[in-house]
Amino acid sequence: MNAQDTSKQPDITIFRGWKETGKHVWSPYVVKLEARLRFAGVRYTTDVGSPKSAPRGKIPYIELRDPSSASPLLLSDSGLIIKNLIERGTLPDLNDRLGPAERSHDVALRALLEEKLYFYHSHERWIQNYYTMRDHALWSIPYPVRVLVGMLVYRNITATLHGQGTGRFTADEIAAFRFEIWEGLNALLVASRSKHKNGNSGPFWALGGDHPTEVDTCLFAFIVSLLISTASPDSQKTIRAFPVLLDYAGRIHDQYFPDYEKWTV
Repeated sequence: MNAQDTSKQPDITIFRGWKETGKHVWSPYVVKLEARLRFAGVRYTTDVGSPKSAPRGKIPYIELRDPSSASPLLLSDSGLIIKNLIERGTLPDLNDRLGPAERSHDVALRALLEEKLYFYHSHERWIQNYYTMRDHALWSIPYPVRVLVGMLVYRNITATLHGQGTGRFTADEIAAFRFEIWEGLNALLVASRSKHKNGNSGPFWALGGDHPTEVDTCLFAFIVSLLISTASPDSQKTIRAFPVLLDYAGRIHDQYFPDYEKWTV
């Protein structure tokens, strides 16, 4: 995809929640937002930030400095950030060339990832691998306080998962649900790769077209977040069991994130 006219771009800072630079982070929503900007060739910088400073108390959020505005604008929630940047003309609409059926397919796949799989992964990270996740997610909080805050986070996530429904299943049942989803996504990508015109060169896309759509930002992000997270060991094994998932994410990383450290194969 061609880069946008940088002379008209606002200055964008993405607050990612972690201080590492030159690396992907564990949050799929951060990776999604970064991928969305890079697909369009939009430049940005990164910073740590904090949920306390975020408009909706969520990571990621961005600071947008536009020459036409007297003060910077803070925007939160990856989906709403992308929508706002499209409306401003900063980002192109990736789905504008899709027909009704393809648009519905794209929306359904994003919902599967963000409204279903996300909670299965949250259970794996925060319930099954609590201490690893706590110390990574709450890295900025001194240890004695981190224990207390971690207990509060655990209680809130447990209640959320129970209310959402995931917490009502056993760990084995949730693992089976996760595997079924990844197995289906792998089959989709196998079909998409078979349509790829350039063979082993360059990325191929989830819906089988010549350009990315919105679902590619989500799917790439979820794969990457699992490959680098030590709090998702079972899901990481699942991803690594499907070579096409690795190939899909690897090609996107190589083209759009050459400056970032890559996961080990």
